[in-house]
Amino acid sequence: MRVALPMVATVGVVFGIAVVGFGVLAPSSHAKARDRAAHAAPPEPDPKPQRETETDASSDVCPAGMVLIDGAYCPRVEHKCLRWMDPPGRFHEYRCAEYASPATCLAPRVHRRFCIDRVERSEEDTPLPMNRQSWTDSRHICRAAGARVCMESEWTFACEGEAIQPYPYGWTREASKCNADHVDLLVPGHPSRLKDERDPVGAHPSCRSPFGVLDMAGNVAEWVSVDGRPEGSAVVQKGNWWQPGKHACRDAQAGHDRFYKGAETGVRCCSVPSPVIRERITDSGH
Repeated sequence: MRVALPMVATVGVVFGIAVVGFGVLAPSSHAKARDRAAHAAPPEPDPKPQRETETDASSDVCPAGMVLIDGAYCPRVEHKCLRWMDPPGRFHEYRCAEYASPATCLAPRVHRRFCIDRVERSEEDTPLPMNRQSWTDSRHICRAAGARVCMESEWTFACEGEAIQPYPYGWTREASKCNADHVDLLVPGHPSRLKDERDPVGAHPSCRSPFGVLDMAGNVAEWVSVDGRPEGSAVVQKGNWWQPGKHACRDAQAGHDRFYKGAETGVRCCSVPSPVIRERITDSGH
């Protein structure tokens, strides 16, 4: 059962601007993103030690570049917003400034164990995340790498952790930690074209989930398959820079089929962990 959050507004509308169905990216916007990648400042220091270390099980059971997610997932959750960011009106319950902690799990937890990309899949010639990828493109890219498109529950759990945080970085909305909350969306003179606002993958180390996964509340939107449905029959996008109301881990952007692709759609893959943990060589050689 999917739980609808109160902040979800009409699909495809951001602060009164319709944005559903954007397709071709304007060349000037694409060049802007590439220029930003080429001249990007060095990433800000990570405020926490990286979760992926020599002793982390991820390196033993997950492919390179992936993080092991292992824990108890809550299928249904209740989040209570303590204060909203926007004034009374259509978008009042669109962005929550602070949620009550802890959240309430409304169903028995389920053990989940899988691997997920630590960062979004990037282009071959730049550090920018791939974009203009459909769900079918994502499936092809993931399969070619021995992986698969993530299930929505997997993506959500990797974002929120066992504490069921509404945002990957905590309970208070700090969109500045991520590449998010863009509202100036359209290319000037091209009302049907979405700006390319991508940042290089991993450029926002503070946009980090409890499992150490980056950019799950910003940068490109990532395709996932809806749980309990035949593969490809129900797909949604998770996490993106272009729609402020979809910044939380449980939020999802519906309204597109598996063939849609736009300036905002990218790729993140999941895979099944290896069942065998390789033995580590100790200092004594045993």
